[in-house]
Amino acid sequence: MENNIKCVCDYLEKTDIKYEICHHDPAFTIEECRKIEEIIDGRICKNLLLTTTTGSVCFLLMLPGEKKFVTKDVSKKLGTSRLSFASAEKMAELLNTQPGSLSVTSLIFDEKKKVRLAIDGDILKEEYICCHPSDNTATLRIKTQDLTERLLPSLGADPVIIEI
Repeated sequence: MENNIKCVCDYLEKTDIKYEICHHDPAFTIEECRKIEEIIDGRICKNLLLTTTTGSVCFLLMLPGEKKFVTKDVSKKLGTSRLSFASAEKMAELLNTQPGSLSVTSLIFDEKKKVRLAIDGDILKEEYICCHPSDNTATLRIKTQDLTERLLPSLGADPVIIEI
């Protein structure tokens, strides 16, 4: 997990995705990210790693920070059995990241393609997406269009779009 920022930035550059980066003190919560949003001029989305009770299905869920996550509602929309938060160990194993640092860029480390992506539709309405580069001491700002047209296709990620 040590060089996640460099790995993510190298991947974005290799994929020809322009980005801005803001380095800052560790930010573990959406509340801590509010000050960073003012600096980077964008909303940082909330990212949750969810799993079924058997652990056979994992989702990375992206949603606006102000939206409330209700397990049974999201599980129903994704057509799965009840979801719960994946452990820190599972996050490290699958996505080479830790709680507080998870983001869509963590999918770069999902070599076995075990994590499915779910995105709240409101995220896609924004011009920019802001997220940690799999390390909560920095925040990236990239065009949402680059996310959907370059990053996700390059990762083979076909997101499920839901409304929360």
